[in-house]
Amino acid sequence: MKKSMQIEGMSCNHCVHAVRQALSAAEGIQVDHVEIGLATVTYENDATDFERAKAAVEEEGYSVVGEVQA
Repeated sequence: MKKSMQIEGMSCNHCVHAVRQALSAAEGIQVDHVEIGLATVTYENDATDFERAKAAVEEEGYSVVGEVQA
């Protein structure tokens, strides 16, 4: 499945890099695209993988405020 998450707190390329790195390290997640305020990921299993992706972003200090089926 592919899903995009809306992210608050990202304001620069450093933020984009931090979110990309966090998502890349999350098990079961493939990073498709990251830009300021938005990340799109593909995950193979169930919603648990997407929750893991959200947790990785939030552990970096950003807030996931919405999600959209991509």
